[in-house]
Amino acid sequence: MAFTEAAQPVPAPDEVLIRVEAFSPNRGETFLLEAPEPGLLPGKDVAGLVVQAAADGSGPPAGSRVVGHPPMGGWAEYAAVPTHSIAVLPDGLTTVQAASLPLAGITALRLLRAAGAVTGRRVLLTGASGGVGHYLTELAAAAGAEVTAVTATAERGARLRELGAGAIVHGVDETDGLFDVVLESTGGDALPAALDRLVPDGLLVWFGQASRTPATVNFFDLLAGPQNAVIRHFHYAGPPYGPDLVTLVRLAAGGRLHPEVGRTADWSRTSDVLVDLRERRIRGKAVLTIGASR
Repeated sequence: MAFTEAAQPVPAPDEVLIRVEAFSPNRGETFLLEAPEPGLLPGKDVAGLVVQAAADGSGPPAGSRVVGHPPMGGWAEYAAVPTHSIAVLPDGLTTVQAASLPLAGITALRLLRAAGAVTGRRVLLTGASGGVGHYLTELAAAAGAEVTAVTATAERGARLRELGAGAIVHGVDETDGLFDVVLESTGGDALPAALDRLVPDGLLVWFGQASRTPATVNFFDLLAGPQNAVIRHFHYAGPPYGPDLVTLVRLAAGGRLHPEVGRTADWSRTSDVLVDLRERRIRGKAVLTIGASR
């Protein structure tokens, strides 16, 4: 990674121009850097100040503090963001906290909707110590689910327990009993192992492959396992993102959702942070700041 100069983005009529005060990289974005396409401008999670309102009159006025989820280009001093993908920030929420919300928080919200009603149900969550996992744990527990979180270390498990997880394990093979819903983001051997722990008619939502190891599901093993199991592929994407951002901001500002920011650093440290994020050395989210973030 190296810094370079780029032209300040010119917003479309339905976009605001944000002076970025904080941005949050995601582990999946680091994979794009292995073989980047020409002109790649990464960055989907930003927070800062609107310096140019949308020409079509939509969105907040200049001077508003906002969080945004642009399609690209957020690792920069300025970002153009569609007005349907931003939310205004209250005074009680910092830009560092806000920048950690978009991709991980939206994913968590939409995963819970895909899972359906979870009140009183047993939910197994793999890869729980990442950005999505922390939000999922807290949101699912608040909705009345009995959450078992899979994480690698006792330290990370302690924090997940504080956020509402009822049980912490360090591998799917350590789980106790069967689950109504599995939210699986690891891939590899973890997916078939988690699938085997579903109740009859249970649901497994597959939303990632953090291990980067392909999963193999043997039909005959499945036939001997849970009856009528449902495996659902999930992808969070699909604007508008604004309504979900408004929900996340409201919950965070009200103390009902706690952004887990495991690393905050000046954007001059972007390369170091990306390496640590990729190697899973950061609990929850990482946030890079530009100038005097609030």
